Amino acid sequence: MFRVASEDAAVAVEHVQTKREVAEALAAVGMRPRKMFGQNFLIDGNLMRQLVAAADLTKHDLAIEVGAGTGGLTDLLVARAGHVVSVEIDRDLQGVIAQRFQDHDNFRLISGDALETKHRIIDVLAAAIAGYDNPGGAVKLVANLPYQIATPLVMNLLVDYPQVRSFVFTVQAEVGDRVTASPGTKAYGPLAIISQLLTDASTVARIPPEAFWPRPSIRSVMLKLEVKPSPFGDVARLWRFASFVRGVFEHRRKTIRAAVRFLSDTDVSDTLFKPTDATRRPESFTLSEWLVLFERFESLTTGEP
Repeated sequence: MFRVASEDAAVAVEHVQTKREVAEALAAVGMRPRKMFGQNFLIDGNLMRQLVAAADLTKHDLAIEVGAGTGGLTDLLVARAGHVVSVEIDRDLQGVIAQRFQDHDNFRLISGDALETKHRIIDVLAAAIAGYDNPGGAVKLVANLPYQIATPLVMNLLVDYPQVRSFVFTVQAEVGDRVTASPGTKAYGPLAIISQLLTDASTVARIPPEAFWPRPSIRSVMLKLEVKPSPFGDVARLWRFASFVRGVFEHRRKTIRAAVRFLSDTDVSDTLFKPTDATRRPESFTLSEWLVLFERFESLTTGEP
């Protein structure tokens, strides 16, 4: 059960950590940024405020933060959201975060990797999302995402957790391009298809390398995904659609006919692709065409309409 901050509670001053403060917090526990965890700390205060403002948080909302770091963004989240659940994998930083927010009743720290496997988030985070029930509120991902887990994390939340109603996050520009990619482009794939079917995506800001410490070698982007009505009746059917798309794109260099043959013991391609051109590549299919292909594939392989 979550305890939601009162509307009348005093709002904390929205302090944003500077580079010096981040470095001092790390030095206090004898560490420096670790590449293995993708630790590039967002130190631009204006961009952090823009990130949180784009989430439009209220005291009824649950904010999910993955990659809490030294708590720079967390400061803003606990001041605006009803409840904040932050996930941090680095054991040294877990201690920093636990101490920093020990007096905040609306804060909870989950220690560990947000992902149990590539296609599954950890149970404790899943329970936190599924268990949040506040009329008028929503679950929102608001985070400076570690680059290594951004794609699988967003995909898992989109497919398996309809409770998450919006996503506002920073990520490398390459991943941003894969979210907004159009059919026929190299970046177009499962992430674009799932994201665009389930959300309205927009770019909040382009982020230069100098907005982070240490400075990454690549550019980043701040995205906002607002969940819209799903074309599927239930989560199980959406999961099967996502599995179908992922399976086909595992063979994206093949024709769509050849790729689909890996997904079924029975060759259904002759019926499946009438009147579609079966020599096209998977990345050439539009969202509506993917839905039609999936409907036909389900009907032919399961006997269900």
